Amino acid sequence: MSDEQTFLDALSARGTRRGAEPTWIAARRQAGAARFEALGFPTRRDEAFKYTDVRAIARGDFTLAQDAQDLTPLSPATAAALTLPLEALRLTFVDGIFAPELSDLAALPSGVSVEPLSQALADNHEAVGGALGRLAGVDFSPFTALNTSFAEEGAVIRLAPGTVVEAPILVQFLSRANATPLMSHPRVLIEAGARSQATVIEHQVGEEEAANFSNLVSEVMLERGAILTHYKLQEASLKDLHVSSLHIDQGRDSRFTSFNLNLGGSLVRNDIVAELNAQGAEANYYGLFFAQGRQHVDNHTLVNHNAPHTFSNENYKGILGDRAHGVFNGKVIVRRESQKIEAHQSNANLLLSDRAEIDTKPELEIYADDVKCSHGATTGQLDEEAIFALRARGIDEETARGLLTLAFAGEVMEQVSLDAVAERVERTVAGKLPERFNLAGLVEVAAALDEE
Repeated sequence: MSDEQTFLDALSARGTRRGAEPTWIAARRQAGAARFEALGFPTRRDEAFKYTDVRAIARGDFTLAQDAQDLTPLSPATAAALTLPLEALRLTFVDGIFAPELSDLAALPSGVSVEPLSQALADNHEAVGGALGRLAGVDFSPFTALNTSFAEEGAVIRLAPGTVVEAPILVQFLSRANATPLMSHPRVLIEAGARSQATVIEHQVGEEEAANFSNLVSEVMLERGAILTHYKLQEASLKDLHVSSLHIDQGRDSRFTSFNLNLGGSLVRNDIVAELNAQGAEANYYGLFFAQGRQHVDNHTLVNHNAPHTFSNENYKGILGDRAHGVFNGKVIVRRESQKIEAHQSNANLLLSDRAEIDTKPELEIYADDVKCSHGATTGQLDEEAIFALRARGIDEETARGLLTLAFAGEVMEQVSLDAVAERVERTVAGKLPERFNLAGLVEVAAALDEE
């Protein structure tokens, strides 16, 4: 039996139990299954997966949570320990299943709709169907095709024109440690009306022994003047497998800011694609991937400048220890008619071990002649002289190394405005550090030493 057939059989069995669906949903699932069967799981012979081996996913024996017989309950205390400690509009899923008892939408302001995908489909499936899959179609990758086949749950977020949402909207995906490895294929749809503004957090986190597979697809549509800040905080178990695909469609004068922060997962693959389709559209990508042990984290980003007078900026930092492997492939395409655009891209990597590995490939494809573009990549190690200088100030070696590592990530982390997110990253990257009111000064000293 092929690796693909195992998933196709699970899809067929699920479809039998699912029952009748609207015609367009059934047709879309069939298209996804057919495309997945035709493409198969990618191999390292495929250029986009040249450095990433997905056999751990392809050969996994995963079950949908709805079909599993031996699920481990997630206690409220465990859920509270996993979730981010911040005031937010909260939508929670456990192994892909909506958990209303762990969600909180009581303070939802007018002009904002946040609901699970299952409810949105039940309430107005035709309106959802018109947007779902418009950006992330079945042809993008085998994983988006697979998601389209299985997707039943996720989040639908709609902002009416002119709406400004003060509190973050937190969509959290919790992964349990079960006797049976589980898979989930959540779908997130965000539609931001003209001049609306919000912050959305997608948080992947799980119990320490969780060994599941999640395949997330998110689609973001920004109308004229909309502003969206999007956080992807990935803190999955070191046994979890995670694939995600984020697609953004930007209208005139819209601004999208992405924080792609990866701390966990055994095998992680992220794709981010922004389409700048009208003048004044701006996309900012900030990324940090931190990996230890034998973790593998692969980030593929793409910005398409499809209109003149558009702007993009990308800054990704990789920190790799032990035998971890990182991959960064960032691509910017400037179309022939897209004059007077500006695009900048940078990837810097810090190797904490001689056995850690990074494969980086920043790319520019420019077909216009009146543009301002730059790109580059660097790889280095901690400066031993800087470590010695910090130790001379009475800081122990472990803390000194943590501070210098955190200083390296500073260009990305100083853009993070949510303390709860920043603290999770700082603790993972640098361990237990001095109190936060002293931390900024110490990191500034470390950064200055690193520049000398």
